[in-house]
Formats: sequence, structure tokens, C-alpha cells
Amino acid sequence: MSKAVKIGVIGAGSAQFSLGLVRDLILTESLHGSSVCFMDIDEERLDLVYRLAQRYVEELGVDLHFERSVERKAALVDADFVINMALVGGHGAEEAERDLAEGHGYYRGVREIPMQRQLAMMLSVAHDMERLCPHAWLIQSSNPVFEGCTLMTRETGVKVVGLCHGFAGYRKICRVLGIDPAEVTWQAPGFNHVIYLTDFRYRGENAYPLLDEWIATKVEHYWATYQPGYGDTDMSRSAIDQYKRLGLMPLGDTSRAFTTWWYHTALATKQYWFGPLGGFDPEIGWQMYLDKLQQNLEAIARAVRDESTPISKALPLTHSGELQLPLIDSLTNDVQLLAPGVY
Repeated sequence: MSKAVKIGVIGAGSAQFSLGLVRDLILTESLHGSSVCFMDIDEERLDLVYRLAQRYVEELGVDLHFERSVERKAALVDADFVINMALVGGHGAEEAERDLAEGHGYYRGVREIPMQRQLAMMLSVAHDMERLCPHAWLIQSSNPVFEGCTLMTRETGVKVVGLCHGFAGYRKICRVLGIDPAEVTWQAPGFNHVIYLTDFRYRGENAYPLLDEWIATKVEHYWATYQPGYGDTDMSRSAIDQYKRLGLMPLGDTSRAFTTWWYHTALATKQYWFGPLGGFDPEIGWQMYLDKLQQNLEAIARAVRDESTPISKALPLTHSGELQLPLIDSLTNDVQLLAPGVY
């Protein structure tokens, strides 16, 4: 039996994320009847996301209700869940942080500078929730997740959960080793960008010996031939180096974001540790990431404007793989959360 909730989305102008959220909500029948208020200060992007959601609802006849506002209050009043994915200042502010760090000798800034603008925004959202929706869950989805959640739980009484999808890196490990992820059980406790695979079993047996054998016999050939994407670090030299040092495999961004400065001293160094692009942060991989974001935004805008093509054909319904909606469904309808999009 479905149960309707109100979801407020702060920073909804992130079109790719909002697209995934809308499709996940449509595919989660137990949350039909719910309402979503998109909030962003960028009215053009906000309108795009709203029109996208409306196209799906009108075309598919789904019982969902969408609103939009440039005012945070509208998204928070009577909300059951608040998803905060706002990035204050956008990626331009991130580049300014990198420039600051490079001025002190840190190539590309290593990116782990305390983001004061983000922390201030997160705390202000939590304080507003105390007044406007004190019983709601706050799902923090923009960085710095760990630091922001720590701050908000210390300074407010809001129920806060931070989400990071880095744990999904175990699937890349499985693919490289040639084992079926569906037959793997795993545990990966930790916090945002510092996640380690503490238990890794294939068909009930410890799978780490399979990884050790692969490292001993195949890793050099893999590194000599693989073409990783800008965010693909799960089987990089850095990841294996950390495994050898710590005895546990790092997942997601851990192999690049932890306090391992020697991986990040220059582009050539990063290319050695992370592959030809140097990973996510250097000028090559980062520009590819920004270009991909722009391409995705343009594709969404074209699909929304083209009313002659069904939106569900232009942008087919698929689970995003993110955890926000599965978590909301689990908390609302007492559905066991197993994996993104899988119950």
C-alpha cells in the first residue's frame, strides 16, 4: 500500500540529479501520490527541471505532484523529507578553491579544502527545518557530506543522513575479477570518500584471495591496457597501493580523496597512479567531467523542448542507482533496502 509524502529538493537545478530523482519516483509505485517541491535560485534551470517532471506525469498519468520555487521555505514547509544537493557557487567556486591551494604549492588543490560556503548553507537549511518541518528527515547529497552531517547533527536536532554512492565500486572490482556481483556479499563501513571493503565474499567464501591472485598475475597487464574514465579509480595503482598498505580495498573516491598527498603532486604523478586522464581532479579529467555535465544538460533541455517526442522515449525510465528514493521508500513504507533500485 502506497503512502504519500512531501519531498523538498534544495538545489534542484542540478538537472541530471533531478532527472534521476523524478524517474526513480515514477518507478517507485509505493510513493505515488507524493508531492515534490523543487527549489533553486537559478530560475532557468529550475523551470527546466519542473517542465521535465510535468512532461513525465502528463504523459504517463502518474499520480505525482510537482511544484517549483526560488524560496527555500516553500520546499520545507510540511516536508517529510528534504534532499539537499545544492552546491553554493557551482563548479566555478571549486575552481577558485583549487587556485587558492595551488598558490600554496598543492597541484589542483587536492580538493579537500574545508568548504565554508557549503557548510554555512547546510547549517542554515537544518536550522530552517527545525522551524518549518522539525520531524522531517534531511538527506544530505552534496559535499562535504561527512563534515556537513557532523556539523548539522551537533548544532541542530534535525534527523540527518548523508548519502554517498562510492560503495558501488565493489561492482567494478567484481567485473575485473570476473565474478558475478549478484553472488557477492560485502560490507563497506566508513564515511564519505573514506570507504573500505571490510568484508568481501563470493559464494560465501572470502573473495580477497581472488583479488590477491589477480594482483599477482594480471594487474600489470591491466594497468598497461585499461582506459579508465575520469572518475574510475577503483582498480587503479592508487587503489591497489592502499590495499597493500592497509589490507582492505578502498572503494569509490577513497583512493584519490584520502590524505595520500604523494598521489597528487603533479599531472604526471596522477597519471601514473590513476591512468592516462590522471583521475577526476586534474585539468584533463575535470574538463571531461564538466563537458559531460553540459552535454547532459543540453540533452535534457532538447528532450523537454521537443514536445513531438514522448519524454519517456527521449529519456527512458531507468533507475538512477542513487539511494535517495529507495531510502525514502524504506523509511516510509517499511520496505527493506537492499541496493539502489533493488528490493
